[in-house]
Amino acid sequence: MTFFGWLQIGLLIAAVTIVAKPLGLYLYRVFEVKTDPFGKWGATCERFLCRLCDVDPKHEQTWGRYSISFVLFTVIGVGVMYLLQAMQYFLPLNPEKLTAIEALSALNTAVSFATNTNWQSYVPETTMSPFVQMLGLSWQNFVSAAAGIAVAMAVVRGLTRKQWDNSKPTLGNFWHDLIRGTLYILLPLSFLLAILFVSQGVIQNFHSPQTVTTLEGHTQTIPGGPVASQEAIKTLGTNGGGCFNANGAHPFENPTPLSNFLQMLAILAIPAAFTYTFGRATGNTRNGWVLFGAMMLLFVIGIIVVYASESHGNIATKNLTVDQIAGNMEGKETRFGVAGSSLFAVATTATSCGAVNSMHDSYTPLAGLVMMLNMQLGEVVFGGVGSGLYGILVFAILAVFIAGLMVGRTPEYLGKKIEAREVKLVIVCLLAPPFMILGFTAASMLLPSALASLNNSGPHGFSEILYAYSSAAANNGSAFAGLNANTPWFNVTTAVAMLAGRFFSTIPMLAIAGSMAAKKTLPPGPGTFPTDGMLFLLLLVAMILIVGALTFFPALLLGPILEFFQV
Repeated sequence: MTFFGWLQIGLLIAAVTIVAKPLGLYLYRVFEVKTDPFGKWGATCERFLCRLCDVDPKHEQTWGRYSISFVLFTVIGVGVMYLLQAMQYFLPLNPEKLTAIEALSALNTAVSFATNTNWQSYVPETTMSPFVQMLGLSWQNFVSAAAGIAVAMAVVRGLTRKQWDNSKPTLGNFWHDLIRGTLYILLPLSFLLAILFVSQGVIQNFHSPQTVTTLEGHTQTIPGGPVASQEAIKTLGTNGGGCFNANGAHPFENPTPLSNFLQMLAILAIPAAFTYTFGRATGNTRNGWVLFGAMMLLFVIGIIVVYASESHGNIATKNLTVDQIAGNMEGKETRFGVAGSSLFAVATTATSCGAVNSMHDSYTPLAGLVMMLNMQLGEVVFGGVGSGLYGILVFAILAVFIAGLMVGRTPEYLGKKIEAREVKLVIVCLLAPPFMILGFTAASMLLPSALASLNNSGPHGFSEILYAYSSAAANNGSAFAGLNANTPWFNVTTAVAMLAGRFFSTIPMLAIAGSMAAKKTLPPGPGTFPTDGMLFLLLLVAMILIVGALTFFPALLLGPILEFFQV
């Protein structure tokens, strides 16, 4: 561990903290104040899109209608994305036909990008044409992220609105929220970020792969494509799917330490800002800062463990003639080093991003444990754009419920009572991802064809499978890089896990928001548990860790923990 390593970590933490308030305020003004950030030009564009899509901004939806719109949009997105890949042979810019095995991979990819997971079990630069990258993958990068933002705002409205004129409380209009999120947030930020990436050397062109002669006289294929534009939304939307198989480790995607820092900041910016948006909507920004503090505390703990573990090197190679003065450099790029790689690994697994600038399969066991646990906790350590906020609100409601039982009164959150219906829905949110992760991991360990995809045996091989399903169910998309997941079994099961992770966290949370929206707001009483102080922050962190530990500790014991003691 070095001074410059800690400096890089400190700068990122400071940058995320500084950006959270102004960006969070901007999000609040876009969705709740309904301002036009770009004046009459933006308003004209918004009206045109609303008319084109037959959307009435004044027509708000109940939680049920909002959920149906969200599900239909995702399902249609899967179909369109699959057709684009299937028709790739007839489309311009280096098309290829799909083989029979690639048809399942195409379905997996369609589900992956429509659910904001961006899991890639294929080699992008040889499988996807630039046309499909732009029209299909980049489009889904925008709208799947915007859908998560829309749901988060619907949940915020359900928890914070206080007065209703009818018996059916509404949460906004999904289609209008989708349009505003794309038009006023993701598009302008992506445009600015893409320019910054180009300034650092990220490529942006429409070139097909070029075959060149190297200095040694050999030939090499140099890929091209609109990388900077996709890199921008890949990070801002916590998508993670890269133009190249090496993802953020590829010099065309991530050439410099500054581009690496900007990518990490972009990954964390919107999820962090949403906590301030939530606090502003409640009328007490301290409610939002408590959520931010809980996220940041877990994030910092993860960074310390991973950085310390990687800096001490890999014990398994202590008897080899390997110089580990710089730490465990296996699977890492020298231009980033241990600090830049460790920080990126924690940032991408703490959020539902999935981009990587190093190979997670080569990390030490304790570092691998942290990355898996970040996803298994429900992607609440900042999490995805939108999904991180409503993910941690699930734990906030559970923490308030437990605190209410301790003091012997009906629990309240933001002045609204937490009753049996909300608790049951919270349990659905908490149990669905573990059911997918642990169930499919157990089945894969019993299936010979699944075990044949492993590059390693023993606890590390088990970790490769556990990581894959943790990534899929958490809608993260990163891979341990030691598993051949492009097989019928893994393509189908990870697709199911991705859909379950998306729907079984979103729909119950919208139902909770609808239920809470119908309740009257009660004034604070002597038995009200405050949710805007340090005590609640610590209770919230403890609740997240306890639920995660109780659920996944046995599986982690068979994987990274056992591997740690073995080496």
